[in-house]
Amino acid sequence: MRQVNQKFSRVVITGMGAITALGQGITSLKKGLKKGYSLFNKNPLFPELSFPVISAAIDNFNLEEAVSGFNSIPEELKLKVFKTGRRSPKAIQISLITVLEAYQQAKILNRSVDPTRIGLVVAGQNTTQRYSYDLFSSFQEEPSYLSPTYALHFMDTDQVGTLSEVFNIQGEGFNVGGASASGNIALIQAYRMIQQKTVDICLVVGVMADLSPLEVQGFHNIGAMGGKYFAEFPSKASRPFDSNHEGFIWGQGSGCLILESQEIADHDGISSLGEMKGTAIALDAHRYSEPNVLGESRVMQQAIAEAGMVPEDIHYLNTHGSGSIVGDETEVKAIHEVFKDLTNQVWLNATKGLIGHCLWSAGILEAITTLIQMQEGFLHPNLNLENPIDTSLRWVGKQAESVEIKTALSNSFGFGGMNSSVLLLRGE
Repeated sequence: MRQVNQKFSRVVITGMGAITALGQGITSLKKGLKKGYSLFNKNPLFPELSFPVISAAIDNFNLEEAVSGFNSIPEELKLKVFKTGRRSPKAIQISLITVLEAYQQAKILNRSVDPTRIGLVVAGQNTTQRYSYDLFSSFQEEPSYLSPTYALHFMDTDQVGTLSEVFNIQGEGFNVGGASASGNIALIQAYRMIQQKTVDICLVVGVMADLSPLEVQGFHNIGAMGGKYFAEFPSKASRPFDSNHEGFIWGQGSGCLILESQEIADHDGISSLGEMKGTAIALDAHRYSEPNVLGESRVMQQAIAEAGMVPEDIHYLNTHGSGSIVGDETEVKAIHEVFKDLTNQVWLNATKGLIGHCLWSAGILEAITTLIQMQEGFLHPNLNLENPIDTSLRWVGKQAESVEIKTALSNSFGFGGMNSSVLLLRGE
């Protein structure tokens, strides 16, 4: 492995939190990854639509119950989370819980941290679709009854404001929108803020996608969303890189990663879960949904180069792997372009096959699953990968593999020519 001179702060990950269809918390996510199970079902919330909507949804979430499960969090903060979040949209409630879990792991509350040196980057755009849609019928009947708080809740900045208030974050903060690459782009911006010493610690939060029928119909009409051929077998619908793939299957999920400078973590005696070593964002000058081999290969190459490495150093690639026909085929071509005759040495899997495409939070959740796999020494299965579209690549099969992984890339690509890749090192 080739080393590069450190001109800026090294950036480590010290806390993680997650809620997905597999359950609340990192422990639930880890179990699901190891066992290779999924919870895809027909979603009953879309009776207006003429086609079945298959999703991996977060069901039966209760904010009060979720908050009460944190035994080591001060009661004052738990009460603040509940009182602040109880009238907020579901997506904000879930973000609050993922941050609580990450805060607990990074021991932020037990450290002397200057709040003006803590930053916040929230990944997500148009995050209140369902919330706004559900209010529209009552608005049509009597517009004046619309709650004054709607003017706050329909803005994406409501996530930033709420999280900063509850957790007393006073450093730099903002929203990042990059379609399905939003999560990775948020991670990269946080990474750069710490490198450049703008902040010492930064929370990166991926917002749960709570789609309304309008967005679901739109994804269906553009041909991006799958589920048609497996409507009666929902567990088989999400099929990244399989010859029977037909589009992405929507997943709901939120994740939080806490990034901080190596110096601060070492000073406070906080263990590193992993290190962000190389990153890249690149546009491919195309405004529609078609992916681009050059753009995708370029970000992988740039992330590797920024880390001072070469393709031979990469052990594992967490693919974007959406399950769309053109998307999967393009990513395979880009992987060949980057790794050339090394493609049979790099392990590949697609987390969307287990938790669905979590849209704005996909990059953050997939970085989390990458870190979990590196820590635990396994790679999760490609559950429905029965007939790979390219048999020359080193796919994980239908069972988890015991593998020691030290270096990994995680890809996220989005509509509008958004390409991104992050390179992670295993924590020591």
